[in-house]
Amino acid sequence: MINRIKLLLGKGDERQGTANINIVVSFFLKGASVATSLIVVPLTIDFVSPIQYGIWLTLGSIIGWMNFFDIGFSNGLKNKLTAAVTKKDMAEAKILISTSYAFIAFISIILFVIFFVANQFLDWTEILNTDKSFFDELRLVTTIVFAIFSIQFVLQLLNTICIACHDVRLSGLISFLGNLLGLGIVLVLLKVVKGSLLALSLSIGIAPLIVLLLFTIILFNTRYRQMSPSINKIDKLKGKEIIGLSSKFFIIQIGLLFFYNIDNVIISQVAGPLAVTSYGIAFKYFSVITMISGIVMTPFWPAFTEAHIKNDKAWIIKTINKLQRACILIFILSFFMLLVSKFAYKFWVGKDIAIPFMLSAILSYYVAFNTFRTIFVYYLNATNKLSIQVLIVVGSGFLNIPLGFWLGHLLGASGVILSTAILCTICGIIEIIQYKKLINNHASGIWDR
Repeated sequence: MINRIKLLLGKGDERQGTANINIVVSFFLKGASVATSLIVVPLTIDFVSPIQYGIWLTLGSIIGWMNFFDIGFSNGLKNKLTAAVTKKDMAEAKILISTSYAFIAFISIILFVIFFVANQFLDWTEILNTDKSFFDELRLVTTIVFAIFSIQFVLQLLNTICIACHDVRLSGLISFLGNLLGLGIVLVLLKVVKGSLLALSLSIGIAPLIVLLLFTIILFNTRYRQMSPSINKIDKLKGKEIIGLSSKFFIIQIGLLFFYNIDNVIISQVAGPLAVTSYGIAFKYFSVITMISGIVMTPFWPAFTEAHIKNDKAWIIKTINKLQRACILIFILSFFMLLVSKFAYKFWVGKDIAIPFMLSAILSYYVAFNTFRTIFVYYLNATNKLSIQVLIVVGSGFLNIPLGFWLGHLLGASGVILSTAILCTICGIIEIIQYKKLINNHASGIWDR
């Protein structure tokens, strides 16, 4: 699969060559990362229970919302840092990185304090639609998990820096080692302790934290030494510049929060935690498509930014056309995975958890189309043409809640995902139209902003 995609993309120039190297190396790293995460699923279900696993997935989605509160700062940094690296301005890069770490750390501390206070008044058994016997455990688990996420919130800025510096493979390596360490911890816990949400949360949460911390220390003392963060290089004005660029990304992220990350919560409310487990398994299965999409697409965000800075429109058109042809293979793979999904689920997690075919069919279409859509989203993001996205993503995000509940009551978990798939398709069509207007110099007004 990856060789066919690489052939479709071609060798090209230095920019394309860098992207291809990242694609090939990331294929093995991401493949290994996804493999370890797939292995973890049945182990964690055995470690706790299907219902507890569903609770963990929903809880993870809610806590994961914290990632959206960097107000789009990481995406703004990505574009700014790529521009600085392209111009070989390491002094500017150092200021950008120093300011970004300070800003994200400040947000992280504020969010944790707010959450810690608010958590004393929250009933997580009501939020997650689960048994009252989990009340005390969930309060402790949410506090610990949010503390872990608060630290990871800062450290994961390293992934953005790697991508901006065209070192996507390093970001893939960090992800793989985090998943591998998490798998190792779960295997040990299976032998030595009784399964619980607390033990599961610690094992899965701490692993990526350790890896990110080690790589942060190593990279800023070696490869990124010239750009290593310094308190003396924090620049409030530079922070305002990044925030100015990031504001639209932030609004988009809020829309995406309700567009994607709310699905687990809606499913839990309309069908219960066990349905979240079924959805989580099916989603994890089709995440192989998302993994391949990430491998191919991630190097092209900074590449599109660089090409845009150099006004190399011919390269952009050629590359996007090749990526569209490569997506044919993604649709074929997604359809094949749907055909064998029943047997794959049985082999993977056994016969105890039922996964409706309709749910698999909707996810098969959704992940394949979203891969195709990502081509145009990355171009628009890389060139800061975000106004249309702000409108359609935020609108779709808020519409997804009532539509998801309505279809969920009619069709269960399948209906919730159908809502997301429908809205994703509408957004994709509009984003393709904007790309064509921009690339043909026909864009004006909001289409050019």
